[in-house]
Amino acid sequence: MGKAKKLRQLLDGGKIILAPGAYDAWSARLIEKAGFPAVYMTGYGVSASVLGRPDIGLISMQEMVLAAKNICNCTDVPVIADADNGYGSSLNVVRTVAEYEQAGVAGIQLEDQVMPKRCGHMEGKQVIAKEEMVAKIRAAVYARQDPDTVIIARTDAIAVNGYEDAIDRAIAYKEAGADVMFVEAMQTAEQVQNAARLVGAPLLANMVEHGKTPLDTADDLYKMGFRIAIYPVAPLYTVTKAVSEMLAVLKREEDLRKCMGFEVDFPTFNDMVGLAELRALEASFMGGGKGA
Repeated sequence: MGKAKKLRQLLDGGKIILAPGAYDAWSARLIEKAGFPAVYMTGYGVSASVLGRPDIGLISMQEMVLAAKNICNCTDVPVIADADNGYGSSLNVVRTVAEYEQAGVAGIQLEDQVMPKRCGHMEGKQVIAKEEMVAKIRAAVYARQDPDTVIIARTDAIAVNGYEDAIDRAIAYKEAGADVMFVEAMQTAEQVQNAARLVGAPLLANMVEHGKTPLDTADDLYKMGFRIAIYPVAPLYTVTKAVSEMLAVLKREEDLRKCMGFEVDFPTFNDMVGLAELRALEASFMGGGKGA
C-alpha cells in the first residue's frame, strides 16, 4: 500500500493523526521509532536546519524537496510536507506538487501568503486574494498524479482580515478541491471550537508552544472536528535546548566526560541508526548469502 493511501486510511480512521515535526531525516526516523503514525516536515525547522535562518521565505523549493526526499526515503510512515505558498503562481504550484510527489510525500500543505512568506505565528503576514489561492488549489489538484495524495489548504487570513474571512477562505478552498483545511493561528478557544463546524470539512490543528493558538489535547481536538494535529517545532526546540546545554557544559568544564549524561552511547546510537542490519546485508553479498 502506498503512503498516500495509508494517510487517507488514517484520515478515515477513528482517531486524530498525530504528526510531530521533522526538520531532517534523523528527526523523522526518531518520530517513526516513537510510534507516531505520520511525520510532518516543517518548513520552519528545515529552514533552521539547512540555512540556520528563520522561516521568512528564504528556503527554496528545491531545498525543501531534497529534505522531503531524504525524510521519505528513510521512513515507512506517511509524510505530510509543508510546501509554503507553492513558490510562486499556480503554474509554480503544478511543478511543486509534481516534485513533492516524486519525493514520496503523502500530503502537501499549501498556504495563501504572499511571497516572501512568514512563519504562521509571526507578525506582519500578508495574504493573496482568495481567488488567486483558489486557482492554486485547483492547480494542485490538477497536478497530483496519485489521487490519494492529500492536498491541505492553509489560510493565514486571521492575522490580516479576521476570523470570518479565514473561514470564508477555507470554505472556498474546500470547494476548489482541497482535502483538509488548515486555519492558521486561531487566537481563542471559541475560534478553535467552531472552525470545523463552520468550514464543514476535516481540519488540521497546529499545536505550537507559545504560539497564538490555545493548546488542546488530541482527544479534544478530534471531538471538535480536527483530523490531523501537527507539532511542528517541539522536536526542534527540544534538540536545541539539549544541545545548547551540553555545549555549555563542555565549554565550561573542557571535559567530555562531564557531558555524557546528555547523550546516548555509541552502541545505542549505532543500533538506532540501523548499523547491524546494513552490515548483515553487506555480508550477504560476500558469498553464500542471497546476494551472492
